[in-house]
Amino acid sequence: MTTKKSKYTLSPKLINEILRSCPDGQELFGTEGFFQQLKRGLVNGMLEGEMEHHLGYQKHDKAYKPADNRRNGHYSKTVIAGDDTLEIAVPRDRDGAFEPRLVPKGVRQFDGFDDKVISLYARGMTMREIQEHLYEIYGTQVSHELISNVTDKVIDEVNAWQNRPLESLYPIVYLDCIHIKTRDNHMICNKAVYIALAVNMEGQKEVLGIWISKNEGAKFWLQVVTELKNRGVEDILIACVDGLKGFEEAITSVFPQTIVQLCIVHMVRNSMRFVPWKDKKAVAADLKAIYSAPSEEAAKLELQNFRDKWDDKYPTISDIWQRNWSGIVPCLAFPEFIKKAIYTTNAIEAVNRQIRKIIKSKGVFPNDTAVKKSLFLALQNAKKKWTMPIRNWPQALNQFAILFNDRIKF
Repeated sequence: MTTKKSKYTLSPKLINEILRSCPDGQELFGTEGFFQQLKRGLVNGMLEGEMEHHLGYQKHDKAYKPADNRRNGHYSKTVIAGDDTLEIAVPRDRDGAFEPRLVPKGVRQFDGFDDKVISLYARGMTMREIQEHLYEIYGTQVSHELISNVTDKVIDEVNAWQNRPLESLYPIVYLDCIHIKTRDNHMICNKAVYIALAVNMEGQKEVLGIWISKNEGAKFWLQVVTELKNRGVEDILIACVDGLKGFEEAITSVFPQTIVQLCIVHMVRNSMRFVPWKDKKAVAADLKAIYSAPSEEAAKLELQNFRDKWDDKYPTISDIWQRNWSGIVPCLAFPEFIKKAIYTTNAIEAVNRQIRKIIKSKGVFPNDTAVKKSLFLALQNAKKKWTMPIRNWPQALNQFAILFNDRIKF
């Protein structure tokens, strides 16, 4: 049995014609709008690709076919895809052996399209890369607008996540900033993306929010910590921050009992800018001797040893550590389990690596919404790996309970 060609097939030429014919977007949306048709076309193209794989040859292939099985037309099927209802054309074969994986027989709920696009977007692929990937796999052209429309569905989820209630107490909160390039009033500019990563009472990592500003400053950090308080945070035991001037005052004005610890990773990274490759390993080892010392007195001795050894070559490094000494030493007063949880900031660095991967692949973001959308999806993707508490958390929690017994309620 044969049937005529599916009426839902959209060629790239037709897509371009439709885009030109509705520049104001009036015909793009709705149950029979362009995007709906394109989604049907993509699903149908995926199914055709599955059939080609099943039969072992492409449609209209004139070459010798190793098997007798052939295409046998299509049948219509209505599926629910998110908030939409799609009428798709499922290909058949003569032997009746074709079992589509994308939309299996008997299944009416189809979320494959949006999930696939959002998953690729979350892994840092650009719009063009997603287009090329879907074309290579399924042989179907997908517009930039359609990909953007699909990923925009997460905006409501981003807003709900950004405004969700938070726990009343967090033992540790890492506050960090990464700079990105985005368009603003048709100009490319650098903006600061603020990230708050907490360790909750169970020792699990939790990103509290993402904020965007034109530049990094203690004044904006004050807005961030104020928002955290408004969302339910009553106390933070230890806040790990970079060396931004006024940062400590911004935090303690909202959470006066919080101990502010300078991020050791930032200190080491800033120090390494002055060291050539041949000395990096040795300098890093000597810096570790400072921040892992058992007491402040021992750390001062290690800093002096560092001066004696390296000041002739790199005098700037010891000066940086001396100027920031008051922000470095708080962790030295804590037991080993808490000290490692503070200065070994693998948690925030893992988040930053994921974000930098996105930033590198995206280049310049079109707007702030695209930034939030991309970073939120990247963080949700990274969160899947956060299945275990941070290292030695039970021991650290016991120490917290002793040191902050009047502030921790179990």
